[in-house]
Amino acid sequence: MTAPEGRGIAGHESNSFRILHVSTGNVCRSPITERLTRHALSDRLGDPGGGGLIVESAGTWGHEGAPMEANAELVLADFGADASGFVGRELLDEHVIRADLVLTATRDHRAQVISMGHSAGLRTFTLKEFTRLVRAIDPATLPDPLGEGVVERARALVRAAAALRGWLLAPSVEADEVNDPYGAPITFFRSIGEEINTALDPVVTALTGVPARR
Repeated sequence: MTAPEGRGIAGHESNSFRILHVSTGNVCRSPITERLTRHALSDRLGDPGGGGLIVESAGTWGHEGAPMEANAELVLADFGADASGFVGRELLDEHVIRADLVLTATRDHRAQVISMGHSAGLRTFTLKEFTRLVRAIDPATLPDPLGEGVVERARALVRAAAALRGWLLAPSVEADEVNDPYGAPITFFRSIGEEINTALDPVVTALTGVPARR
């Protein structure tokens, strides 16, 4: 399966790689994931611009123009991540077309993204699915981020993960899901934030070639 010209990883902009996080309302899970990803990339690379990795989010039933939930902001503050300036978005075709990697909160979100077309199947995963696949990829088989660059490494990582998908299945139905904390107390939001952060750690390490500072 090849993406149409100018779309996704087949028709990429030469110096950038777009990561799109998708949930339902784009006010809880995907904003948390977006901002934690940005924070981790900046921390690992020492570059506020993410080394050419552009991180965005949207919702399948996105609350267009809405701020993120207050509890989501508190979760980001726990991790030292920046919540400022966030505005909710409804998922549009153009978001999927431009994305080189789409990471969703659940399998239903993944199915909705893929159903939009744009040859999105090979670059759309649930977050936890992608984490599982990334853990199985030998970093030595990926481009050197210092030589070929983080963007080329990211593209190779997506191709490698897509090739593994049929061979490395989830241990349970719920293993690839991040539950929705909308309307829940801060304690549940914090547990979801920790769950997302844990899933992101190996992904950001694989993307950048730089492990987290402990």
